[in-house]
Amino acid sequence: MENKKNIVLCGFMATGKSSVGKKLAEIMGLEFIDMDAVIEAEEGISIPQIFAERGEPAFRELESRMVERMMNRTGLVISTGGGTVVNLRNIANLKSCGVLVSLTANIPTILRRAGSGKERPLLHAEDREERVRELLLKRETFYSQADITIDTSSLTIEEVAREISNCITSIWK
Repeated sequence: MENKKNIVLCGFMATGKSSVGKKLAEIMGLEFIDMDAVIEAEEGISIPQIFAERGEPAFRELESRMVERMMNRTGLVISTGGGTVVNLRNIANLKSCGVLVSLTANIPTILRRAGSGKERPLLHAEDREERVRELLLKRETFYSQADITIDTSSLTIEEVAREISNCITSIWK
């Protein structure tokens, strides 16, 4: 695999995409972009508000437009939203401009990291564990299309960032 210019982090919510992305960008001397944060800044409202006021399809359209904008940039570590790669066009676009890295974690770790889930609209369910299990099952085919997969369940942010850095360095040689 040749140097594809960007490193794109995907994966389920609470697997560490934003935290790891910041650390990875620092280690590799790249710019960090958190797609969710950019969408919130540009729209002037939070993602839970976007879901509540406009619905999930409208949010997914914002994500797809953001992915298309990222395709024209280089030297980035991009943290995507958990559902960004459920769109096959998004996967193709992200892989065309970077190495796609999927971060995973086991369900207890996801639930612990997600906390109350108040800021995560797709976790609003009576049985949060079952909801996570259901979403993971629906998304596993998409996440599995990544170039690299790393389980973050028992690793620190620094350890995950170093592991990705090592993988990327060997890929980009």
